[in-house]
Amino acid sequence: MAQSALLNASILKKVAMALSGIFLITFLALHVTLNFISIISEDVFNTASHFMGYNPLIQFVMQPILAFGVIFHFIMGFILTAQNRAARPIAYANYNGAANASWSSRNMIISGLVILAFLGLHFYDFWFPEVAYKYIAGTEPDATRYYGELVHKFHDPIRTGLYCISFILLGFHLWHGFASSLQSVGMHNKYSRFLAKVGYWFAVVVPAAFVIIALFHHFNQ
Repeated sequence: MAQSALLNASILKKVAMALSGIFLITFLALHVTLNFISIISEDVFNTASHFMGYNPLIQFVMQPILAFGVIFHFIMGFILTAQNRAARPIAYANYNGAANASWSSRNMIISGLVILAFLGLHFYDFWFPEVAYKYIAGTEPDATRYYGELVHKFHDPIRTGLYCISFILLGFHLWHGFASSLQSVGMHNKYSRFLAKVGYWFAVVVPAAFVIIALFHHFNQ
């Protein structure tokens, strides 16, 4: 009975982890779309960013939900990693990880920690200045400032390189995480193979788009 309860609790944790991952994947798709506009049109990017930055629904409802989703996803990741390690207290005598699982699946915690560090840098570069601009300094809205602020952040080659490395590791994280999330929520049907392929394409295209954005603005200054 106790073993069954523990199993059910473990399954619920994995499902919760998967759902938070799917939610964050949706946010990534929106975020990369908005940022990619900066390559196409400065004016459209400024307009879209200003709308996102001053829309009450986005700022006071969606943004807190997003923050909770990020924190929840990482906490659950650490809990599940510790739980899996505790279930195998004695290391295998002869274990070849590369032969049994991909690098991305074996190093989700590493890529996750790097992404967490990247989020810290991202908040420092964009979120904290935005909060200071709007709520601390109380500066009047300027719908033309966003493009210049974005380009300025990619002036430094070291910062640009850190962003690109983080995006590449995000791709590895998504490569395993997307398919794993679908599996955890029970998508074992005739569309599962197609959805897995979509996940692999997403894991390549989205991080590659972020890298292109960073390099484009770095080399066009």
